[in-house]
Amino acid sequence: MLKVYNCIATAHDLKLVGLAALICVMASFAAINLLHHARKSSSHMRGVWLAVSAISTGFGIWATHFVAMLAFTPGVPSGYNIILTILSLVAAILLTAAGLAVSLTPNWRHGPGVGGAIVAGGIAAMHYTGMAAFEIAGIILWDPVLVVASIVLGAVIGAVALPVGLHGKEEKWKIGGAVLLTLAICSHHFTAMGAVSIMPDPTIEVSQSALRAGWLAVGVAIASFAIIGLALAGVVLDIRDHRRSELEVDRMRDLADASVEGLLVCDGEVIVSVNSSFALLTGFSTANLVGARLKRCFPDQVARTKLLSRSNQTVETDLRHLDGSMTPVELILRPIVFAGRPHHVVAVRDLKARKDAEQHIYFLAHHDALTSLPNRSHFNARIDQEIAALPPGNSLAVLCLDLDRFKEVNDLFGHTAGDKVLQTVASRVTAVLGERQMMARLGGDEFAVLIPDVANPDAASRLAETILEALSTSGDTPETHVSTSIGIALCPDDATDRQSLLTHADTALYRAKSEGRNTYRFFEARMGAEVRERRILEHDLRLAIARDELRLVYQPQQHIQSRKTIGFEALLRWKHPTRGEISPTAFIPIAEETGAILEIGDWVLKTACREAATWTQPLMIAVNVSAAQLYNASFVRELHQILLETGLPPHRLEIEITETALVRDFTRALTMLRQIKTLGVRIAMDDFGTGYSSLSNLRAFPFDKIKVDGSFVKSVNSNSQAATIVRAVLGLGRGLGLPVLAEGVETDAELQFLQDELCDEMQGYLLGRPAAIGSFRNFTHADVVLNAIDDLPPLRPAQSA
Repeated sequence: MLKVYNCIATAHDLKLVGLAALICVMASFAAINLLHHARKSSSHMRGVWLAVSAISTGFGIWATHFVAMLAFTPGVPSGYNIILTILSLVAAILLTAAGLAVSLTPNWRHGPGVGGAIVAGGIAAMHYTGMAAFEIAGIILWDPVLVVASIVLGAVIGAVALPVGLHGKEEKWKIGGAVLLTLAICSHHFTAMGAVSIMPDPTIEVSQSALRAGWLAVGVAIASFAIIGLALAGVVLDIRDHRRSELEVDRMRDLADASVEGLLVCDGEVIVSVNSSFALLTGFSTANLVGARLKRCFPDQVARTKLLSRSNQTVETDLRHLDGSMTPVELILRPIVFAGRPHHVVAVRDLKARKDAEQHIYFLAHHDALTSLPNRSHFNARIDQEIAALPPGNSLAVLCLDLDRFKEVNDLFGHTAGDKVLQTVASRVTAVLGERQMMARLGGDEFAVLIPDVANPDAASRLAETILEALSTSGDTPETHVSTSIGIALCPDDATDRQSLLTHADTALYRAKSEGRNTYRFFEARMGAEVRERRILEHDLRLAIARDELRLVYQPQQHIQSRKTIGFEALLRWKHPTRGEISPTAFIPIAEETGAILEIGDWVLKTACREAATWTQPLMIAVNVSAAQLYNASFVRELHQILLETGLPPHRLEIEITETALVRDFTRALTMLRQIKTLGVRIAMDDFGTGYSSLSNLRAFPFDKIKVDGSFVKSVNSNSQAATIVRAVLGLGRGLGLPVLAEGVETDAELQFLQDELCDEMQGYLLGRPAAIGSFRNFTHADVVLNAIDDLPPLRPAQSA
């Protein structure tokens, strides 16, 4: 190494050595820049840029060598062989071209290193060919160790220079590569020059054809100017490319920011650029995302691999937010050319809204929208699943719930209150259920509860009692006054399939409702026939009007003291085509429970009023009105319409209402009765004494008459308490100025008692049994109302219907 130092310090002109180094730096920088342009160019232009880069680098190596040779002052005559000098330049260019071409070999990781070593070989070939062209009046001796050292040193540094220079497009990598390539050229030259020893020999003459140092200086100057020109061209191209890239990036960023979807450009798994939508979606700033790897935003390795291996195909994965939360997204990758190089653009679509909508749709498909309970289809699927998985010896129970008088809540307080009742039931019952127990809304006010793994029937009954207790909580609002009837069926004791199990639980539910409501019953085999009969009766009752199976019978009412007929009460009868006469006590409750009473009641009112309007005598017609009719919002309007259609004067119609119907909603009942009174229709309190018998009701409601229930009248001669009650009601009527009508009068003794107690009116078998109106034509059409009781049908001891 000392020999090399001595060579540079004592045998060279240091000014020219500095010039050689400058030329080498410019050539190296031009070579790296031009090599970058070649790599990002198309196949045709790549060859052009490779040729330009090889020529500039070869000339740079050659010029560096010969400028340094001009700086070498051996002190004896010297010159340069023209042929070998030109051959050294050609060797430098060709080997450099080969090395640069190898460095750009696609998909070869070691290409730049191998190419750099080949370029170093070109440096060595040029140098030693150039030294062979050096003619001097003396003998040149070589140090083999330094010769080998110069070749190895150049090859090692050259093998590092190109990988560094091509590592990235940033200036630091380009400068690093140029510096290393300069070091490879200079280290090789001066180490090789240190290996030279010259022994002057006057007998050796320099060839006359040898190129003198002056001419070589001109050639080197021309080469140097060419190198400088190529270097400047490379700088200009680099600046123009940089500006073009910046403009392209800005244009693409503006276009990308206009997109609603998140967009990111990546080079492999490295993020190069993102739009504002993607930054907003992740919560990261753009600066934190650029340069990061895809793993930061998309942690799923499988999804990333699938994304990078498939173009134009969607991939669903999760996007990690700045706070660590995950958002479902859909990715699609497409190849693009970005900044002159192939990249990938990834479109990111936020799926959260779609996923939420899908979950909501799925929820709505399997749950009730009002109560959020599972619906019928979900419940059926769960029962099938539990039955299929039921181990031998185990049982499960199904409870069917139906709210008591729920229709009245809707009629009285509206559907909003009804909805609150349903929600209250759902929340209270689910609060007492176990982890595996499930409640569902089957429809309307029908609910069901599934109890897997029932140890014994007592466990099911305890849960039913718990449900009844949970619903019995009192309060001031309609939705807090809730009761339910429950039917229970067990699997496999009562049934082994879902359909039969639900049917049996429903059958038990009907039994619970018919036996007092607000209770529960287990299924028993005999219940099936009863429920089937009831359902058949319900079905036939709905068709009774259309089939003309209903009819009205009439029972006369008389003034007790004058024995004049004052009117008739219209009573409903149903003659079934196969069952014959069906008692009103059997079908009226069914009509009220099913809601058919509204249509039937409307038919009764129209028929009775139409009939009474044909009478020549202005007698009263009394018609019973149920609670469902009374609380129907359109009842008063329909009643007015019936009076107009039939032509019956309103004061001849008397509607009979039981006191039980009034206590459900005092304010609404009072409003309805006042509207009825406004029409001119009379109102009678029916069955007084059997209900609440509240004296405040007589004072508050606009009644025109009180009707004493027949159960008290038939006992006045045998039961002193019944006689006392009748006397009290009669006295109450006189005190309030309300006439009192006694029902169920069947004997002369009962009539005598009522006459003695100054009762106003009576009705019963003593006057006549309920019959077709034609049987009473002498009352409805005679010029004078007859009192001839002898003309009435014979008396028979029986109850009034």
